[in-house]
Amino acid sequence: MLLGTYNSQETFKQQSDLDLAEAKPIDAAEKLERKPSVDELDPLAPPPPPQWTTSNDSNNDSEKPPQNTDIYGLSDLHSKDSQQKYIEVLDKNYRPKARTMPSWLPKAASGNDWGSSGITQLTNESQTILANNNEVALHTSEPDPDSLLILTPLKNNAKHLARYFALIDKLKYPRNKISIAFLVSDSTDRTQQMLIESRQWYQEKAPVEMRFKRFDIYRQDFFYALPRNQRHLREKQQERRIMMARARNYLWTRALESEQWVLWIDGDLEFYPPNIVRDLMAYDKDVIVPNCLVRRKADKDRWKHSVYDRNAWQETQRSLAMIKKLKETDFLVEGYKSLKTHRKYLDNFSKNETLVPLDGVGGTFTLVKAHVHRSGVGFPAWLFQHQVETEGFAKLAKAHGYGVFGLPFYYIRHVVG
Repeated sequence: MLLGTYNSQETFKQQSDLDLAEAKPIDAAEKLERKPSVDELDPLAPPPPPQWTTSNDSNNDSEKPPQNTDIYGLSDLHSKDSQQKYIEVLDKNYRPKARTMPSWLPKAASGNDWGSSGITQLTNESQTILANNNEVALHTSEPDPDSLLILTPLKNNAKHLARYFALIDKLKYPRNKISIAFLVSDSTDRTQQMLIESRQWYQEKAPVEMRFKRFDIYRQDFFYALPRNQRHLREKQQERRIMMARARNYLWTRALESEQWVLWIDGDLEFYPPNIVRDLMAYDKDVIVPNCLVRRKADKDRWKHSVYDRNAWQETQRSLAMIKKLKETDFLVEGYKSLKTHRKYLDNFSKNETLVPLDGVGGTFTLVKAHVHRSGVGFPAWLFQHQVETEGFAKLAKAHGYGVFGLPFYYIRHVVG
């Protein structure tokens, strides 16, 4: 159900080490070469999350908009000139060409490119269908150009929400193009109440340049309880991931409207670059993910990074040979020494492999063209080619002919745990 009274949170007043006011646009060519290194991540430990105030006192200064209404440097993103620069950065004009033919029609519908679509001859019925499509083209609603829907399913995530919104606020992307939606499931902490407070602040009290196009919160409980100490047990993964798939499917089917892009973000990420949305969009792929790391103390003065999201992988000859021997009911899951799948993870690629095709993805930070979901590609809550949830999503997307890619040397960071 949609919780209809929601509205957002108090501002984070502390200055960030990644202040958007200092971020400068870069051109498309430079953007595609931009690969934040692990070394860049080391000094970027995020500041302590701001204190969450729940006071109902109307005189509480912490609930008032800041005097400096552009503390995140967002005002320049909403001028006419800067928006044009932003389109240039993407190196793509994503605006729909409805006067010729809506984007969801086959290429052959234009009547000029039969060969490339694989159609050599149309029946009379097919010609009539295409003619009817042409008639309705000018009346067809197309996705809002460059619009972005951020989706995050949450369960007992209260302790991470301050950092979650702090990172969102650093994104260098026009806020009036961003909608955001959450699904709260089986939560027993203050996650839901904090989201309600957040929506109230962002949508009613924040400066206009910080308001989202939409801010929706949904509640759907599945009554699935798994003790924390059993969360990563291999024998629990299939049922756990199936519940996560159900949550994701509930969220995107309820929240997706006219947006052109969908961005799945984990609720407990620790760091990602402010330019990441535009960086990923610049590759113009159906599905694309960065490399999600986790860092732990190696010794007193050093951090050690390792890949967190083992759900992003590429099949190999050995893995395909292993799959051929499986039963249809066998479930594959990554990250367990007791199950060697022989797949290639994002930390197994060479330095010159900056963009690689994948067969599985995780959900920590996954950018998807909305038409992928609209075509029926969701998150399997059943075994599809031995996978469920996000990895099943990647397999299903590829089965539909969509491209799935990863960036081995574009790093984001997840909290430990």
